[in-house]
Amino acid sequence: MTYDSRIALTEDGLSLSRLVFGAWRLLDGPVRPDADAVARLIGIAVDLGLTSFDHADIYGNYEVEAAFGAGLARWAGKREDIELISKCDIMLESPNRTGNRLKHYDTSAAHIIASVERSLANLRTDYLDLLLLHRPDPLMDADETAAALAGLVKAGKVRALGVSNFTPSQFDLLASRLPFSLATNQIEMSVLKTTALTDGSLDHAQRLSYAPMIWSPLGGGSLFTGQEGREARVRAALAAVAAEIGAGELATVAIAWLLRHPAQLVPVLGSMKPERLAAMVKALDVRLDRQQWFAILEASEGRSVA
Repeated sequence: MTYDSRIALTEDGLSLSRLVFGAWRLLDGPVRPDADAVARLIGIAVDLGLTSFDHADIYGNYEVEAAFGAGLARWAGKREDIELISKCDIMLESPNRTGNRLKHYDTSAAHIIASVERSLANLRTDYLDLLLLHRPDPLMDADETAAALAGLVKAGKVRALGVSNFTPSQFDLLASRLPFSLATNQIEMSVLKTTALTDGSLDHAQRLSYAPMIWSPLGGGSLFTGQEGREARVRAALAAVAAEIGAGELATVAIAWLLRHPAQLVPVLGSMKPERLAAMVKALDVRLDRQQWFAILEASEGRSVA
């Protein structure tokens, strides 16, 4: 393979599959999958090399983790052969959380600990391989939050910690209170969303030598359905590169564009369709040259580089 199928995340041995299965759309189909269907999907993902599964407590209106856990209990594989990731701190207004009067964030120790305990119960596991704070909380007390997170690691309930959607300075603040390094920052990036190239996020990752996880790596699907000028330009550029390299799917090239970046990006794949997952996994065998990479960037930005 052009790219390794796994990537080291921490110095003490935690690694993830280079492409991660994103579970946020697990319950979005026309028919809610039962435990056996989820177990089959887990098996398909693992067979494709996607051994890492990305969750958040809020996914599916707080219902995805439990549905996945039921499937995991039916799956024939071993827990130690996969990695479970979850996120917490977003509080949604939801019939499943009647105490939430409005959407807000909560990085208090009490909430973090309670959320992790629920995630462990829902996923039917004794530990999370990786826990992320889902969004920056303007009321975060860095000392309190860090103490709660470190306590979960010490108790063996979480192997490693990271953040999601944090700016470099927000990342640094939390990291300054922890006795170990944060493992990752999960940020949005795609051929349609390129701000991480210039807002310092990827520079920060390279400086501190952590691998950023990437959510919505296909632009939330708008790459294939959107009718705006940017989307049409990017599709044309992806098609031209696909023809050059013999790739059958635009999604393969879009993921390969992310993998080409030296910050060692780890895309989180959101599709529940085995054929689409297989197409994106093929990106591990593709290495775009510089001009192909810049041609796609030029199409996305609507201009050549200065």
